[in-house]
Amino acid sequence: MNVFVEGVGVLGPGLCGWQSSRSILSGTAIYKEAPLAIPPNDLLPAAERRRTGLAVKIALAVGCEAAAQSQRNASELPAIFASSAGEGENMQAIFETLASDAREISPTRFHNSVHNAPSGYWSIATRSMAPSISIACYDASFAAGLIEAATQAFTGNQAVVLMSYDAPYTQPLQAIRPIAAGFGIAMVISGIKTNKSIAELQISIKSSNLISTPVASAELDRLRLGIPAARGLPVLAALAGASIHEINLDYVAGNGVEIRFKPC
Repeated sequence: MNVFVEGVGVLGPGLCGWQSSRSILSGTAIYKEAPLAIPPNDLLPAAERRRTGLAVKIALAVGCEAAAQSQRNASELPAIFASSAGEGENMQAIFETLASDAREISPTRFHNSVHNAPSGYWSIATRSMAPSISIACYDASFAAGLIEAATQAFTGNQAVVLMSYDAPYTQPLQAIRPIAAGFGIAMVISGIKTNKSIAELQISIKSSNLISTPVASAELDRLRLGIPAARGLPVLAALAGASIHEINLDYVAGNGVEIRFKPC
């Protein structure tokens, strides 16, 4: 599949948006780890903002950034949400309630715990009535989301927005499934080249074990290995470098995803 990237969003420890992170991702500036800083977002009503967990806030932040950069109306973009974990904090609270004598589940906790909660908040924030898909594929969730987004864009000659995000669990789940930090990547992907296209992606699924491409920075590569959504960092590094690249991502069942880049 050949598709085109029109907008990018990124948020993670020491990575505060695409524009300020490009030089770090391209290797021309030194990465300095810093606490995750989520930019303010007033698209949601105040009551809804108070209910949202970290995963939702990350997804909205990167999705809005990518849509703004693409100069497309976020409300018109079909959306793909990809996360290995979803909202761990609310799940942990529900598990604790179920393990107690008082087992009544808070409706707010429940509706925030489901895997497609970010898509619901996205539709409220952007007033979108476009279709959305929420998927999970363990450590390959970013790759699965990219394949889904590229397939929709390629077959429909349309633009879609991919949001891949993860947030740490609380203990004791974090000890069993450690996720190093909150992290998110978003891309607006189009099936046709436009004057807003910044790169062309040729995406192939290979039925063989490919060696996943690391990030040149050892510190950033630790993020890549410690957070499922950050498996997409080599993609951002290639986009930031603005030159032809070829990278591989781990997928499932012994398969890999090969991506070839060409700047527009």
